Amino acid sequence: MSGDGADAPARLTGAAAEVEASAAGPQVGAFFDLDGTLVAGYTAAAQTRDRLRRRDLRIIEFLVIVQLAVQFRLGRRAFETLIEGSARTVRGRLAADVDAMGERVFHRSVAGRVYPEMRELVQAHQRRGHTVVVSSSALTNQVAPVARYLGIEHVVCNRLVADDHGILTGEVEPPVMWGPTKASSVQRFAVGHQVDLSASYFYADGDEDLSLMRLVGHPRPTNPESRLTRAAVRCGWPILRFSRPGGRGALGVARRLASAGSLGPLAAAALGVGIARRNKRAGINSGRQHDGPHPRPDDAVSRQA
Repeated sequence: MSGDGADAPARLTGAAAEVEASAAGPQVGAFFDLDGTLVAGYTAAAQTRDRLRRRDLRIIEFLVIVQLAVQFRLGRRAFETLIEGSARTVRGRLAADVDAMGERVFHRSVAGRVYPEMRELVQAHQRRGHTVVVSSSALTNQVAPVARYLGIEHVVCNRLVADDHGILTGEVEPPVMWGPTKASSVQRFAVGHQVDLSASYFYADGDEDLSLMRLVGHPRPTNPESRLTRAAVRCGWPILRFSRPGGRGALGVARRLASAGSLGPLAAAALGVGIARRNKRAGINSGRQHDGPHPRPDDAVSRQA
């Protein structure tokens, strides 16, 4: 592990140089979270915006998911319920069509938000022959286009279930990956691919990823949230911080969602920003604003910020 302290965040050029000097070979894993780590912002928000623009999301489905977000914030629902609710909105569709939607949205709205510094790190690990993996609680149609774009072969994420005819059932393959179950999924992957976690790296921003950070020899909190930052300071983990490409952070996502159209712009922000990113505070704040008089989008975003 690098000797850099968490109170002096590592520069990305230094992080890539450290990887270049590390042990080579596929026994070293490099696990990358998706939203907020490889990509600035939230891939599900981009897909929600696309479905809203195309009138491809029924209002009742939309409002049910927003309600689940509120209940999640209040501690009355588990994250699994949110993922399952999202999966039900594509029930009965061809899996190939949902995958094609994910690819289209990636090229339209997500590709420009891939952090160039993270691309540099991915490439550094690939040059060393490491086993590079996108490990995310997002769904395959969000994760796979980013993995293909970066030339990453392996994906550990939540997956939609399809029947023998390729029709989505509205279910998610168990167990739903989140926090500890994401960590255990990565452990199973490591066993199956002869990856030594004690020699491996994990890049992520979310507080829920603490359990996986503690499993690897080289934890790398990346633009970390508050609890993960505190843990990094206590443990002496190097912190990677960098600016969002093109300024397209949470505020930019909220502004684009707020202009998406007539299907409840503030509810769209609650779904896209709150659920997808697991930023429960942002989600509940947006949802509460939707209960009152309908404000101008820019006013709503200002209050949310």
